[in-house]
Amino acid sequence: MSEVWRVPLPRGAKPPLRVFVNAVPQVEGRDYELGDGELLFSRSLVKEKVGFLRWTAMFLALFGSYGRNDSVDVEYTVGGRKQVATNLEFIPPPGRSIHG
Repeated sequence: MSEVWRVPLPRGAKPPLRVFVNAVPQVEGRDYELGDGELLFSRSLVKEKVGFLRWTAMFLALFGSYGRNDSVDVEYTVGGRKQVATNLEFIPPPGRSIHG
């Protein structure tokens, strides 16, 4: 992986994991790698930066589309109980921003 986008896993999250980006199931080895307590993606992950003017325009329905806003979710089991962590934070590679 040339540029690595890191997603820290919640405490207690260990394989087997089910990983989703924007509700689309991801495959380990193809879409991401499992690091030490984190997921590693070679594709960029972006959070839409919504300022006051953009928020107002969306609220007033002046724009019919939204910018890219990736969401990483993980399903895992702790103590025999299924857990789901949604909208996990991610860390961009050095020199890159999460805002595209």
